[in-house]
Amino acid sequence: MTVRTKPLNLLDDPPVSVRAKIAAAWTSFMFLYIYVDYFHLHKPGVIDGLRAGVVFEFDISPTLLTVMLASVAIPALMVMLSMTLPARVNRATNLVVASLYVPYSVFNAAGETWDWASFYGLSIGIEVLLLAFVLRSAWTWPRTPAVPADPATTDLRQ
Repeated sequence: MTVRTKPLNLLDDPPVSVRAKIAAAWTSFMFLYIYVDYFHLHKPGVIDGLRAGVVFEFDISPTLLTVMLASVAIPALMVMLSMTLPARVNRATNLVVASLYVPYSVFNAAGETWDWASFYGLSIGIEVLLLAFVLRSAWTWPRTPAVPADPATTDLRQ
């Protein structure tokens, strides 16, 4: 019989803050969002449409490109905002923005054929799962119990 003389070395697994989890989810969302757009360029006819000045059904214009930039900039900003906003504002902002991006992500499948269902199903499915994680994390954000205001705890609150 062998007797173990050294204790097992367990990996350290410190808790991760809600802010960091949400920022990581927005970061993952951004990577996926950008790569889906990049891989979309490989679809037959897309580059020809771009050369003709058309994206989907829209003529390429400064307004269209500004809207497209905003649609990418908002989730990119959410990475930073999730780490820096005060908790109450952070929670509300993440709930609103993630809620708005769920239908926006699903809209990417509009007008597509069943031939591309696997591509759009997988990409939109993962995007929606990441947004659901943001929504769940923001919704269940832990609360700190209020400290009663008396002379003994005044120093703690400051």
